[in-house]
Amino acid sequence: MDETPLKIGRDQHVWSFDARREPILTVDPGAVIEIETWDCFTGQVQSESDTLEKLDLTRINSATGPIAVRGAEPGDALSVTLLDIRPGVQGAAMCIPEWGQLIDRVKSPTTRIFKVANGMIRMNDRVTFPVRPMLGVIGVSPASGDVSTFFADRHGGNMDDHMNGIGATIHLPVFQTGGQLAMGDMHASMGDGEISGTGVEIGGTVLVKVDVIKGKTGGWPITETADAFYTHGTSSDNLDDALKIACEEATKLLVDEWDFTMEDAFMFLSVAGDLGIAQYCHPSPGSVIARMRVPKLTSNPRPFSD
Repeated sequence: MDETPLKIGRDQHVWSFDARREPILTVDPGAVIEIETWDCFTGQVQSESDTLEKLDLTRINSATGPIAVRGAEPGDALSVTLLDIRPGVQGAAMCIPEWGQLIDRVKSPTTRIFKVANGMIRMNDRVTFPVRPMLGVIGVSPASGDVSTFFADRHGGNMDDHMNGIGATIHLPVFQTGGQLAMGDMHASMGDGEISGTGVEIGGTVLVKVDVIKGKTGGWPITETADAFYTHGTSSDNLDDALKIACEEATKLLVDEWDFTMEDAFMFLSVAGDLGIAQYCHPSPGSVIARMRVPKLTSNPRPFSD
């Protein structure tokens, strides 16, 4: 039996998640797909002289796809397992004018080129650190309209959560038949908050498996790892709103799927969960993204019950 994965090149990409867009590929649940992605700059940054003001900003955050999965309908979850993420050999990070908590204390704009080899990232002669590859953009078509790949919302999009790395499964709410999955914005490494507005931005190849969970979904994307699941909340500019949504989403799963009382869910998340920030490089025009870590126990071994 031929188990060679289907392949999609990086030149088949979109700049937005559009409720009306047709897929470039339709697959069955269980399909394995090899997806090539650009870096977030679409290949425009090759040296430290390539600062943001020199770039074509209409070519930022492309996402390869979209891919339809047969049987995925509104009310279902499209589950995307990141089997492998293979970044390229060179990435870049920036200090961007008017972006990030420390921008008033640095000279900007600045670009740094990072070399990637043998599982390590070289920043300069003194600083090297391990690769921690992840995808910044992963999402589906929204319920209506057209949402830029620069933003995040219920459909996913520019989630910028480093938990979306190798081995993770992202459960995306389905709003359109087939889901219309697209992904990009790979990072060789990115820290919580991505406080300067960039991780180690890099192109590469992702190996994914897609599945459908019928009749079960979250209000926002849910990331599942071996020992926890993570609910998300997003806002255009309000961190408190994003944090509250992430907590509400976690509570809803515990109450609706695992028969916790509201009071027990509230207390459990307080004593055993972890509320955190995935993306907060404000001031910036990007989204604010929060997450709540829910540890897997026998009482709640996965996001959705059978």
